Amino acid sequence: MQITLLCVGRLKEDFLRLAQREYLKRLKPYARIEVVEVREEALPPAGEMGAVKAVLKKEGDHLLQRIPDNSYVIALDREGVMLTSEEFAGFLHDLSLRGQNRLCFIIGGSAGLAGAVLARASMRLSFSKFTFPHQLMRIILLEQVYRAFKIIRGERYHR
Repeated sequence: MQITLLCVGRLKEDFLRLAQREYLKRLKPYARIEVVEVREEALPPAGEMGAVKAVLKKEGDHLLQRIPDNSYVIALDREGVMLTSEEFAGFLHDLSLRGQNRLCFIIGGSAGLAGAVLARASMRLSFSKFTFPHQLMRIILLEQVYRAFKIIRGERYHR
């Protein structure tokens, strides 16, 4: 399986970069993972809704340009469907059985995702009703993808 993580912004903290590196290493036996980062636009001061929409549009345009061809696109969205780890593993397994071996997960920036990006998504996935920092969400997603592959293969997760 080929998986692209399409993310707004860079990981700034060392501990997040180390966590990402660790999960990418753990995932090598299961899938080819590529992390693609697009520029995070500066958010305007609170209350300037028109300017926030402009930021979302600009980030959205960059994201849409970077979606790999023939990808099943999964946008991370607080309003999306919530799955258990087992359901998520089953979902990924079902996609592979249907021949869908190219996935693209999209993680927006501080303002979220543009409507055009959400409309392009084949699925909107939520990990919680909570709001998480988008940089941390990348690590949570990688961990859940890793856990899903362990579940699919019937392997122990904790070691």
